[in-house]
Parts: sequence; C-alpha cells; structure tokens
Amino acid sequence: MTLIIKNSLSSEKEVFKPINEGEVGLYTCGPTVYNHLHIGNWRAYVFTDLLKRYLKYSGYDVLHVMNITDVEDKIILAVIEQHRSLKELTEFYTEEFFKDRDALNIIPANFYTKATDYINEMVSLIKKLLEKGYAYRTSDGSVYFDINKDKEYGKLSHFKLSDLKEDAKGRLKKDEYEKENAQDFALWKAWVEEDGSVFWETDLGKGRPGWHIECSAMSMNKLGESFDIHTGGVDNIFPHHENEIAQSECATGKMFAKYFMHNEHLLVDGKKMSKSLGNFYTLEDLINKGIDPIAFRLWLYTSNYSTRTNFTFEAVNGAQTALERLRKAYLDLGNDIGTVNTGYKTRLIEYMDDNLNTARALSLVWEILKNKELSPAEKKATLLDFDKIFGFGLDSL
Repeated sequence: MTLIIKNSLSSEKEVFKPINEGEVGLYTCGPTVYNHLHIGNWRAYVFTDLLKRYLKYSGYDVLHVMNITDVEDKIILAVIEQHRSLKELTEFYTEEFFKDRDALNIIPANFYTKATDYINEMVSLIKKLLEKGYAYRTSDGSVYFDINKDKEYGKLSHFKLSDLKEDAKGRLKKDEYEKENAQDFALWKAWVEEDGSVFWETDLGKGRPGWHIECSAMSMNKLGESFDIHTGGVDNIFPHHENEIAQSECATGKMFAKYFMHNEHLLVDGKKMSKSLGNFYTLEDLINKGIDPIAFRLWLYTSNYSTRTNFTFEAVNGAQTALERLRKAYLDLGNDIGTVNTGYKTRLIEYMDDNLNTARALSLVWEILKNKELSPAEKKATLLDFDKIFGFGLDSL
C-alpha cells in the first residue's frame, strides 16, 4: 500500500516518497508564545501529531522539529503592555503550550527550537542572501528580501507576482499582509526605540530578525537544506511559508521542503474565531466546560484535516460521550491481549493511506467493538494497535 498526501505545492494528492528511504524530516510551524493558544491552533498540532504517528506506524524513522517563536512583533508589544521581560513572558507561555500539548497526548517533537537561540544562524543566512543579491539594506539599517528577484515567488500560494499590487508603504513595520499586497519582507529589523531591550548586536547591526527568516534558519539547521514535509495551518501559506521557500531556496539553490501539508481553518459556530464575537476558545475553556481534551482530539478526526470544519459544543459534547463509551468498552474487554486482526489492520492502512482519512478509520473502532466474531483479547490488541495512530491513550487506562 502507498501513502497518498495532499501537497500544497501542487494542490494535488501525491504519492509520498521521502528524500532518503525509510527516513522523514518533518518541520512544523510552532507557537508564537505571547498568549494561550486557541483551539484552531491546536487543530494544526493534532494534525501534525496524527501524521507523525502514522509515518512511524508505517515504519519510517521520523525526525520532527518544531520552532518556538519567542521574538516577534506581537511578543514585543506584549512585553511592553505587560511590563515583563522577553524571557519571562515567552518562557511562561512556552510552558503553558507544553501543558496543553501533553493534555492532548501529542508526542513531543525531537527538537523544539527557540528563535532566540538561532540568531547567529539567521544572520549567516541573511548575509548569504545579501551576497547573492536577493536582499538589500534600507537607510535605517534593516535588511529586506527583494521578491522581484525570485522568479518562482508565489509557487506555493499559486499566484503570479505580476497580478498583485505591491504595497511598499508600511512594509518596514509589518510581518503580515494580505495576498493582494505582496511586498518585500523584512529579514532583519533595525532597532527602534519601541523595541526597548529586545535587540541583538550582530554583523548586520543592532536589531532583531524578521519572522520568516526564523523558520528557515532553524529548520535547515536541524533537518538540512532540503527536507521532506513542512506542516502548518492554511493561514501560514501566505505570506509565511511562501517567504520561507523564497529566502531558503534563493540562499541554497536547492529545494526547501518537498511536501507542504496544511490543515484547514476551524470555524466556531460557522464563524471565524474572534474575541469580539465571544467565540474564541482555548483548551482550558473546553476543560472548564467538562470536555476532555482527548474528546476534542476524537472530534477532530470526524473530518479530514484538509477540510474546513465547524466547531460546536453540541458536536464536541457528542465526542465526549463517544470517548466515554470507547473507554468503558475497552476496559470491559478484560486484561488479556491477543493478536491484532489483520483484516481490520489492512482496512485501517487503506483509509489512512488516503490522505489520512480519519473519519473512515475511526469508524473501524466501533465496528471492531460490535464484531461478535472477534474475541475480547483480539479486539483489545487491535484497538491498542490502532491507538498508536489515534493517540487516545488507551494503553494508559
């Protein structure tokens, strides 16, 4: 059987073929640690965990790297507003991220790379882009990537640069912009008074890195100049991942990531999450409403990661009931563990090979429990085998 995944670079489903046989280099855009993550953020990390679990289940040796963005515009603003040091703020929210990760039974990455630990690598990468003519300095000492120098710019988000409006105004200050306003982006931001104590003295001058260069430097440091899979939410496609590709491939002359996999948005009651709408939820909000984080995980599997999904408390409460039923049924199987049923295992692999079709794979769980031809011990072994992918934590019950 062959794993088929949706590659955002081609917008097509493709057969997964790693660069090195039996090995997978996996990079995930991690959290910007200035606040608690919302449940939409967690969809991205549950998806990546599912992908990693299935790759490992399929026999691959997976090297997983996730960044921790601990210096960025939003973080500096939070530092100023909360009167806390950069380290104090980011370390607190990093630990909160890890607590939520563990509550969702997400397997830790092999490396969590903090941006502030890779300033030298970022500076080296920026200097290389300057030397090759892909970057330029501005009068204030900042360094920008010239998107017009990259003939392939737009290949991930699938637009032509000539069709877009360039918006030079304000580009020195913003890391985020709309697709129709493609613009040169900051690689290095010269220090300004508003940055306060957040700066580094480097060969590029006094300042700090732009957001996009951070991921390129960290991923290539741990996974090499070319690696297999880059994951993240669809909101990362443009500009973040587009800019990562541009600066990385222009610096090295090599393919950056072979596959980009993106999970779709999570809506809440049919709308985009917003604090002003009162539909902005963290994992703690769910827990306070009596919802087990694993029930949220189970609910996410009822739709494909690449499909836009609508969160409602009615739906997740249904998942809570299903989880409780599953746990009780599993415990009622007794203590003996038999052999994994090959027929169900074959079907599981068939569904998961189809771009991680969790809805169909999950249906097998209930089919197994209802099957009167299977012994309790065989059911238990098969469910435990499946749970290596699902991550419901049945082995810890």
